[in-house]
Amino acid sequence: MITELKIPSPGESVTEVEIAAWLVKDGDYVEKDQELAELESDKATLALVAPEAGRIKILVQEGETVKVATVAGTIDSSATKPPVLKQERDAGKKKVTEVPEKSREKNKQTLLQDSQKEGSAKKSVISGSSVKITPLAKKMMEENGLSADDIINGLKKITTKEVNLVLSAGKDRTVKQSKPLTREMQRSKISQLRKKLSQRLVAVKNETAMLTTFNEVDMSAVIALRKKYQKQFQEKFGVKPGFMSFFAKAVTQALNLFPAVNSMIEGEDIVTPGFVDICIAVQTDKGLMVPVIRNTESLTLPEIELKIAEMAEKARSFKITVDEMTGGTFTITNGGVFGSMLSTPLINPPQSAILGMHNIVERPVAVDGRIEIRPMMYLALSYDHRIIDGRDSVSFLVKVKEFIESPLKMMADGRDLELVLLGLG
Repeated sequence: MITELKIPSPGESVTEVEIAAWLVKDGDYVEKDQELAELESDKATLALVAPEAGRIKILVQEGETVKVATVAGTIDSSATKPPVLKQERDAGKKKVTEVPEKSREKNKQTLLQDSQKEGSAKKSVISGSSVKITPLAKKMMEENGLSADDIINGLKKITTKEVNLVLSAGKDRTVKQSKPLTREMQRSKISQLRKKLSQRLVAVKNETAMLTTFNEVDMSAVIALRKKYQKQFQEKFGVKPGFMSFFAKAVTQALNLFPAVNSMIEGEDIVTPGFVDICIAVQTDKGLMVPVIRNTESLTLPEIELKIAEMAEKARSFKITVDEMTGGTFTITNGGVFGSMLSTPLINPPQSAILGMHNIVERPVAVDGRIEIRPMMYLALSYDHRIIDGRDSVSFLVKVKEFIESPLKMMADGRDLELVLLGLG
């Protein structure tokens, strides 16, 4: 029975995909549910899976772009499964080991002679044959019954005199050759994912009134909190507490206080969601992917951390679905993992704002009239000035800074816990 391998749909609005790579060869016998090929669309990468076991016939080659539902190949389920590879390996081993007795003895003698020659060569080097000896010194050594080894072993220490003697003997030194010059260039086809990303980035610059505001945050409190409870956190939840989860939680609380930053434009309307879906930018081998952590307003910090770890792993292994990257009301990107000190991140449309994290650097700062060295991070908020005013954007970023510098405030919607306890906040 012949079964057709049709290109599956990666998601709504996706009409074509590219055959990124075939994981099997034409004519191979494949098992049921085996991954046969990697398919790449403008939104995600997915696998083409074998619906039946049998012999595959490939009809579409790597690099071709085809429509969804196109027949990429067929599987002949009536084909006989080939013999187990173990038998072939055993047969190969038997063939190699069946050597005539005379040949084995001859090989043994040859190996023994080679070994003796090698040992003799090593011994000659050790005995000082490679050391230059002047005629007068040689005569003295012969008169006193000394070998080169006796002289070398008799040296108590190496001084600059001996080193300079070796350096002056330039004839015996080998010069490492430099790498040969080359003017080769590599050319590769732009992937569907990269094409779509390029179009979106250009559209952001042309269709939004993007502006960026900056601030800096003292990471001392978060670093101390992570260091103090990291072992307990990992034992209970299986992951280490990362900086991203703290920022996701801080952003969620700040968006509740400044909902305009969570808004977006649809036609002639401004839409303000009553929930927070945060996109976390993840760099992969095939470009930037942005999975969505949904309803972060209802998640605890550990739950956010677990979701981030899950989505990042899916993105890097290209097992993430289009639905898991669709939507989102706000984006966080972390250029600090690559060493970035400062940047102006691009908005992820149709969203209206994005927060950029950067690397943590110890810098001198003024604290209560004193100069102290603190771990500082620059933050950048890019926003669409058409719907977000400067007051809201700056106040939002300041609130994120407050939450990171005083993490316990995130438990009381930004209020000071001492004031809450005293009924003053």
